[in-house]
Amino acid sequence: MNPLIHTTAEGRRVVRLSSERRVLFLTKDLEQIRRQLTGELTLSMAQVSADDLLDDINTDVMTPAWVCFRHRPEDLALDAYAGLVDDQGQRVFGPRALLDGGFEVIVSGKRKGTGSSRETAPQAEKWSGIHLVIASSFAPIHERNNLNLGQLMADHSVLARLEAGQDVPLEEFTAQYDAVTRVMLESGGLFPFAKRYAAGEVSVPLPSTSSRPMTMGEKILASKLVGAEADERSYVAPGDVCLVSVDGGYSHEFTTAQVGYFLEAEHGADYSVKKPDKFAVFEDHLLYATGVKKMAPFAHQIQTLRDLQNAFQRHTGVRDYSAKDGVSPGICHQVAREQFVDPGDFIQATDSHTCMGGGSNALTWGVGATEYAGLIHSGFTFVQVPESIRFELHGKLLPGCTAKDLILFILDTYAKREETLDRVMEFGGPGLASLSMDERATLTNMATECSAKSGICEGDAQTARWIAARRPGSDEASVKARFVSPDPGAEYAGGVHRIDLDSILPMVAEPGDPTYGKTVSDLGEVTIDIAYGGSCTAGKEDDMDYYAEVLGEALEAGRKVADGVRMFVQFGSEAVRDYARSKGHIDIFERAGVTVIEPGCGACIGCGPGVSDAPDQVTISAINRNFSGRSGPGRLYLGSPLTVAASAVLGRIVAYTPGMFRQAISV
Repeated sequence: MNPLIHTTAEGRRVVRLSSERRVLFLTKDLEQIRRQLTGELTLSMAQVSADDLLDDINTDVMTPAWVCFRHRPEDLALDAYAGLVDDQGQRVFGPRALLDGGFEVIVSGKRKGTGSSRETAPQAEKWSGIHLVIASSFAPIHERNNLNLGQLMADHSVLARLEAGQDVPLEEFTAQYDAVTRVMLESGGLFPFAKRYAAGEVSVPLPSTSSRPMTMGEKILASKLVGAEADERSYVAPGDVCLVSVDGGYSHEFTTAQVGYFLEAEHGADYSVKKPDKFAVFEDHLLYATGVKKMAPFAHQIQTLRDLQNAFQRHTGVRDYSAKDGVSPGICHQVAREQFVDPGDFIQATDSHTCMGGGSNALTWGVGATEYAGLIHSGFTFVQVPESIRFELHGKLLPGCTAKDLILFILDTYAKREETLDRVMEFGGPGLASLSMDERATLTNMATECSAKSGICEGDAQTARWIAARRPGSDEASVKARFVSPDPGAEYAGGVHRIDLDSILPMVAEPGDPTYGKTVSDLGEVTIDIAYGGSCTAGKEDDMDYYAEVLGEALEAGRKVADGVRMFVQFGSEAVRDYARSKGHIDIFERAGVTVIEPGCGACIGCGPGVSDAPDQVTISAINRNFSGRSGPGRLYLGSPLTVAASAVLGRIVAYTPGMFRQAISV
């Protein structure tokens, strides 16, 4: 039970601040944070405005990768907010700073908890004594993780009342949520709620929504309702709360140990999981971590995570995608879409880029370890049906532009205005056919950077061909039979937005956050030290084609990766590596001076070759996030695979124009 919740003499449940504990304001003035931590400064909402507070605090800041090597929540609290650093790279929160600070409330600005789905972030706060999280708005996965932990959330106006000594009715913290989430919060989180549900103390009735046109996300959830008649069509609407069956999912060595830890704590050592054939574990995130100087000291902890994942796999019998002879089958999102994410599926996994599967006409999103432990044990989970926003694509991207440029444009336009926040991003329109399956996966992969719930593309003939070719015994007709399309007249709370693909220009996101982009032509002169191509976003077959196109042209013109620049290309899966080899791409990469890396994650999370070593280094990368410190201490720009490769050759950030190197040599 949350210790801030009290029952009055009249039987009312209220939230009340403790007299002996404090409120921590995460201000843009980092020195003010330090002074609060040491007890030299006490602030209040009367002294602080929303503009004074840090926006877009991401989960990497709250629990950097090296902190996540610990799977017990109480150990995470020892280094809460270790990723918040000043201009000199010095930590603002020292070891145990939040834990020993005597705080029960933490306050920030907009979009709290962007980035990775890591539940370790709110766990570090909770186990440090924080029980009320105040912000202007929350990233959806982070908000859900807080709810699952029983953490109360509110805005600044509520805190001002609490600081004035008021008892605020509990319903003011829970009224915006559905009835089930309210009970879950009042119960202290997901696990206490699950016990009450199993005991029959609470129930989740079927939605009462009558016949209505539905979006793709709504139709998939409606088809999974637990307790619905199999031969009758069901309907849901945004805001409906329902129990839905989960078709599959996965965890990786960063998260599996905690999933097993929670399952054993709740259900005993003989716990079991439902449908192990379509759930999986992956060894993909930390294969190369110990090769990074900063990560080498954590080799023992990393091996412990591997060992615990292996034990979990043997105990449960889920699909095993462990590394063999030091080589991973690939990044979980890429391998899952290749092998078992199908149209119409509802997939949940312990990683925010789970939404990549939406390129295959499935509904997929990331969840925290608590929620995943619950659903893999029961086979179902409860969701509140999200709103949707639709993007109608028209025309075709110009030569030199890719889906990465398109999603960076969407980030800078719609996500910046929070129009995508907590919504399913639906992609359709005649222009979608001009985008390959890999390019569609790029769009849906980065829906999470838009702070969206997920992304999903309509299915078409290309979808059917791509999936059927990767499913032994399947054919295009059987794949098409699973397609989910939006109904005519479906309602989109975020609106329907037309995007003319031929208006998109090569884009970059400037260091600090993928939301803030600009065209390459507006960037100015930026010399680089590192160029990285890989990750789930940019380690697919099409991406290899892009790198090879640019580097092959450069070689023909007598050029290669510029002196003083290191370029890395890393495959998203073994299938992608084999494809690149069959096309001759690997030979091109090596002749151009590129370091080629076996499949897996790496530099994207600061755990592999391609990370910067010093604050003055500049990287152009095709990954999905450029939060401070995520991929080393240097300045990290995001761009398309074409931009990354062209920049590597010229030694500065440039947009690629087909034939640019041949033209240069002819001149």
